[in-house]
Amino acid sequence: QVQLVESGGGLVQPGGSLRLSCAASGSIFTIGTMGWYRQALGKQRELVATIGSNRGTDYADSVKGRFTISRDNTKNTVYLQMSSLKPEDTADYYCNAEIQKYRYSVPSAYWGQGTQVTVSS
Repeated sequence: QVQLVESGGGLVQPGGSLRLSCAASGSIFTIGTMGWYRQALGKQRELVATIGSNRGTDYADSVKGRFTISRDNTKNTVYLQMSSLKPEDTADYYCNAEIQKYRYSVPSAYWGQGTQVTVSS
């Protein structure tokens, strides 16, 4: 079984910073693209940032220049460093990873359970 476990969410004041982590565990042969998504109350889940296995990155326009995604392949972990946080960044943040469980299996997408980020004074 494969699990993604997020951590690092919480309450932060506008202009502050938070670092989210997401560790994958279980039966893992290789991990492809990893990413962060968020879902605000009453809104659809949206892409925040992705990072490929070659560390190529992509960001939503709303977070460019403020958020940085990175990964540590030795730990099967993806990070999201969030700076200059705004109230509109308030949401549940979910990590996603494309994981190949065995050498000859087809990669599948896995999701974490989510971590809440609240930006408020």
